[in-house]
Amino acid sequence: PERFRGQHVGHRSNFFSQPRTRSMGAGLELFGLRKDRTEFPVEISLSPLETDEGTLVMSAIRDIGERKRAEQKFRGLLEAAPDAIVIVNLDGDIVLVNSQTEKLFGYSREGLLGKKVEILIPQRFRNKHPGYRNGFFSNPRPRSMGAGLELYGLRQDGSEFPVEISLSPLETEDGTLVSSAIRDITDRKRIEHALYEKNIELQNAAEAKNRFLANMSHELRTPLNAIIGFTGTLLMRLPGPPNEIQAKQLSTVQSSARHLLSLINDLLDLAKIESGKLELIIEAQLCSSIIEEVISTLRPLIEKKGLQIHFEFPHSEMHVRADRRALSQILINLANNAIKFTEKGKVTIALAQRKEMNLVYTQIQVSDTGCGIKAEDQAKLFQAFTQIDSSTTRKFEGTGLGLHLSQKLAELLRGHISFKSEYGKGSSFTLEMTQEE
Repeated sequence: PERFRGQHVGHRSNFFSQPRTRSMGAGLELFGLRKDRTEFPVEISLSPLETDEGTLVMSAIRDIGERKRAEQKFRGLLEAAPDAIVIVNLDGDIVLVNSQTEKLFGYSREGLLGKKVEILIPQRFRNKHPGYRNGFFSNPRPRSMGAGLELYGLRQDGSEFPVEISLSPLETEDGTLVSSAIRDITDRKRIEHALYEKNIELQNAAEAKNRFLANMSHELRTPLNAIIGFTGTLLMRLPGPPNEIQAKQLSTVQSSARHLLSLINDLLDLAKIESGKLELIIEAQLCSSIIEEVISTLRPLIEKKGLQIHFEFPHSEMHVRADRRALSQILINLANNAIKFTEKGKVTIALAQRKEMNLVYTQIQVSDTGCGIKAEDQAKLFQAFTQIDSSTTRKFEGTGLGLHLSQKLAELLRGHISFKSEYGKGSSFTLEMTQEE
C-alpha cells in the first residue's frame, strides 16, 4: 500500500545487508495491495537465495484475512464476556486479557501482557501455583479451579477478593493456551455469610421456642389436670348435688379445660418432634384394636351429632409395627376432623393391607360425607396453625395443629397422609405406612 512504500526501500536494503531466514515485520500489521487497489492483511516470511547472479530474496506471502476476522470475533466475544478473561501460555505468561480484567484487577492491559499470571495471585499462594498450572497443561480439559477451596485474586493496589475460576484449554498455532474466566464473588460470599448467621439465629430461636413450649406445656398441664379432676368430682356429685345451671357451667369448664389440655399436648408433641426428642416405642400393633379404641373414644361425639360410623376391614389380624400412642393420635385427629365437618351421613374407617416383594403396605382410610374442601384451600391443609376458615366468625373450633402434627407423626412412622376431597360431597384421608415384612 502507498502509505508503507517510502519505508519499505530501507527495510529491503537492511535485509540484503544481513540476509537470513526470518519473518517480516514481527509485531507489525502488514498489508498487501491487489491490482484492484483493495488491501488485505498478510503474513510474510523472508528467505535468502544464493544464485550465480548474486543474492535474491524469496518472500512467502500468506493472506491472513480469515484468521484476522476470527481473531477479531474472538476478541469481541472476550470483551462481551461478563467475567474477567485471562489467557496464559505454557510458561505462565499472560498473552491476552479483556477489559473486565482491567476493571477487576486495576491493571492496564499493557501492564499485564507478558507478565506471569502469578501477579494476580496473593503471595501466600504463589509458590504452589506453577505446579497446579503444569498439572492442568498435562491434562487440559474444561474444569473449575480449586473445587472446594477458597480462592482469592490480588488487585494492583494489594487488596484481595474472593474469586471463582473456570479453566478451558485453547488449541492455537502457537500451542495450547489456557483461558481463565475469573468472577468476583464478594457479594455472593457476603450474602452466604449473612444467610449462615441468619440460619444460626433461626436455629437458636427454634430451639428456644421448643424449650419454651416444652416448659410451658408442663407448667400448664398440672393446673389443668387439677381443674379437670375437681370439675369431674363436682359433676359426680361427691361434695353434694349441684343445681342444673351449676352442672351445665361445670360441664362447660370441664369441656374447655379438656380442649385446652389437648392443645397443650399437641404443642408439646410438636416441640418434641421438631427438636428430635420424641421417643417412640415401635412394636407390633393389632390395627383393629387401635381403631376400635379410637371409635370408642369418639362415640359420644358421633352420637351427639346423630352420625353413623362404619369400620371396614377384610380380617381382624392385621398387624403393623408402630408406636401405639402416635398411631392412635393420628387416627383420632383424622376421625375427629371427619366428625367435626360432617353434619349428616356417616364416617367410615377402612383398613387394608397388601404385600409386594418383601414390603408390607398398610392403609387406614378415614372418609366422611361432610362439607368437603375447596380446591383453593387444599394446599393449606397440612400447614401448622392454619384454619381453612380463618375468620373471626368461623363455625368450627380448632387450632390448625391436628393435620400438621399428624403428618409429622406419620413421617416418624415411615408413613404419609394423603387426601382426596370434593367440595360439598366429603373428604377422604389415607394414612399409608410402608414396612419390611
